[in-house]
Amino acid sequence: MKEVNELILKDFRLEIRQRYAINGILLYVFSTIFVVQLCFGRIIDEKTWIALFWIILLFAAFNAVSKSFNQESSSRRLYYFTLASPLSVIISKMVYNTLLMLILGILSLGLFSVFMGMPPLYPWLFIPAFLLGSAGLASALTMVSAIASRSGNNAALMAILGFPIVLPLLLLLVKASQTSLKEVVEAGVILRLLSAIGLIDLVIVVLAVILFPYLWRD
Repeated sequence: MKEVNELILKDFRLEIRQRYAINGILLYVFSTIFVVQLCFGRIIDEKTWIALFWIILLFAAFNAVSKSFNQESSSRRLYYFTLASPLSVIISKMVYNTLLMLILGILSLGLFSVFMGMPPLYPWLFIPAFLLGSAGLASALTMVSAIASRSGNNAALMAILGFPIVLPLLLLLVKASQTSLKEVVEAGVILRLLSAIGLIDLVIVVLAVILFPYLWRD
């Protein structure tokens, strides 16, 4: 846990020093939402609102998480290899990217609500699905970023590997969000949807923990 905490603090300090990266992501989110508002207007169909929200959040996740390993040189990775275990490295990256995704998601939701309005979503389903979905997107793309960092064409590999991995999770998130449009949602439906999303998150984390040490030693 000490290694994980130190690595998370390192990523946080690095993000503060390189503010242009996070500022670029925020500018992308703001400009995308603003353009969507100009095209669709404030009042749109509720299902369209959900689809646009998750699409914007998905591409924001790609932009935010893709730099997890790309911004570090091979010499710095070798230095980390002598200091920390691969398990600590991947866990710290997933935790940090999850926190970053939650911040971006909350900001995106706030901006989207201001520009596009907010449909009457059932909070006991939408909020947990939003939190689990942000964590799942961050964890999956963190592992994809680690794989892509070994290639010379990182952006293309991120898109090729990342989209098929996050597609099942994205479909579940859209379904959960559409279900939350109902005024009353049965507890069994909420449990099934959240369990499915949580299970995908768990599988992603377990696979990352198992496979990353082999990638780290390469």
